[in-house]
Amino acid sequence: MIELDRLSAVVAEDAAIRRRQILQPVGGKGDKIFPPTYPAERNNPPRHVYEKRKIDGRDVWCVLVDSVASQANRMEEALQAAIAEDVPIPHLYVDFAGKGIAGVERITSLEAPHRVYDAILRDSLLDGLPFMSSPIGTRLAAAKPPDAAALLEVAPTALLFGSWHSTGQGGGLGAKFARCLVSEIVAVDVPVEEIVNDRTGAVEPRTLGQRVGSRIDPLGILSEIKIYQAKSDPNDWTPFEEDAARKGNDPILFIRKKGQKAGRPAVINHGNIAPSVQPLGVTCDRLDHTFVLSCAGLRRLAFGGGARDAAGRTLLAALGLLAVTEQDARGYALRSRCDLVCDRAAPFEIVRADGSTEPIAVTREAARSLYREAFAKAKEAGLGLCERPIRLEPQEKLVAIVKKSQELALAGKGGEAEAEED
Repeated sequence: MIELDRLSAVVAEDAAIRRRQILQPVGGKGDKIFPPTYPAERNNPPRHVYEKRKIDGRDVWCVLVDSVASQANRMEEALQAAIAEDVPIPHLYVDFAGKGIAGVERITSLEAPHRVYDAILRDSLLDGLPFMSSPIGTRLAAAKPPDAAALLEVAPTALLFGSWHSTGQGGGLGAKFARCLVSEIVAVDVPVEEIVNDRTGAVEPRTLGQRVGSRIDPLGILSEIKIYQAKSDPNDWTPFEEDAARKGNDPILFIRKKGQKAGRPAVINHGNIAPSVQPLGVTCDRLDHTFVLSCAGLRRLAFGGGARDAAGRTLLAALGLLAVTEQDARGYALRSRCDLVCDRAAPFEIVRADGSTEPIAVTREAARSLYREAFAKAKEAGLGLCERPIRLEPQEKLVAIVKKSQELALAGKGGEAEAEED
């Protein structure tokens, strides 16, 4: 097991700590899994993300199973669970308890999409002040890699996984911190059909896997039934033409969203679903989970010089090892029909500047112990690490828009969410 002094030396001298772990579907090698889908061009159905990679000297088709951003979110979830078991990880939270918002009690800086610089925290109060105008907020807004103590002390995960004060000073030129930890899961050697795009001539891969779907309605409601918009409420439906809203003399067919065939029972989730076949799901030779903790990246961060720099960087390295081992302990149930398991345990490796490597053992228990020791050492060095979470209170305007959103959603008036990748 790696000791704290050795970890500190690795961070000071070496290139990285990495692990390349092989995973397989929990159903066994060759079982089909369903990676995430992403929008395709020109209104085509969603598809998996394919790319060719050079593997063992061959160009092979691979599919993205869990992205760098998704892996960061999963590790933050694992760290939040560790916090609940008294592991002292500094963080902030917005307390929504007693605000009358269903299903929301608190949002932490480990859950917020943009971490400590997220709008949820920005639109909250700390000791009665707008968060970014508070003493802590102004320190965070002014933070830079050469002076990152503010983030280390209140939200070190923002340094580990990267963060950007995109709504800050200078039109988005505020604090920006690159990731020091990168983790990704990729399916390797995926059978595909290579299709030539008639318009561009480009080769586009398509999975040979198929997903089927169908449903028999136990009520036997037929698709020929007409569903109309109710004149009493445009968001409600009626099967009675005399109760329908009208455009001129014609009854208005009911529809919930674009792309649906108006007036059919399927619009209101009744009726049979006809059998369908879609090219989705993949099989693969194996899944590679690559974890890299960049020591060079950590060395770009400074926390006041001398012993403070060394202790802060070592703390972040220990936090990275804690994050991945906590994720290992939680397992890899990534999404529906994408449940993975370790094929054979791989060691962590120290990667030296000349490319040579040295294996090291790091268990979950050892990572927790190492982190606690690094935390104490950083405090001894003079870093003001927060041992208790910092509580923020949401501003009234933030509570109001959440409540209005919930009211609209319950009334069936909610719009589509806008996707934005981290």
